Amino acid sequence: MNNITISDKIKEYRTAHCLTQEQFGALMGVSPQAISKWEREECYPDITFLPALAQLLHCEINDFFSKDNP
Repeated sequence: MNNITISDKIKEYRTAHCLTQEQFGALMGVSPQAISKWEREECYPDITFLPALAQLLHCEINDFFSKDNP
């Protein structure tokens, strides 16, 4: 089973770089409310944001999904 770990990666990056949700949202072209929802896993970024997020977070798109072993 795959778990989506994008919320953790976004929050880790944002806090490590001392960015507010508003500042991170500006980097991504979305509202601070969207960032808040992503971090709280109320919703996930649109698939079209994944390449930009991966580039900004210095990771691969596949890194947003962890494989759990049963």
